[in-house]
Amino acid sequence: MHRQMCWLSKFGGDGEKILYLQTEPNQPWRPYTAFGHFSVPDYQIPGGSKGWATYQKLLKAGWTLVPSTRANEFGSSSYAESTIQNQ
Repeated sequence: MHRQMCWLSKFGGDGEKILYLQTEPNQPWRPYTAFGHFSVPDYQIPGGSKGWATYQKLLKAGWTLVPSTRANEFGSSSYAESTIQNQ
């Protein structure tokens, strides 16, 4: 199964990066919060990375980390809009 993750800025550019996931080829990258069955609660660390706990879980489960530059090859239109909820 196609399971990739990447650190991307929510609005593109150099903003704060959060974890994005892609479960099927040619599907848009979506924030980890859109995948309730894969994501886990964020660590309660001030200034901590959004999605770090999920990243650790999925890396152990065999997911592939894709460099941000590779994910960006497809342009910002490949990103699905979603709301990030603070926990």
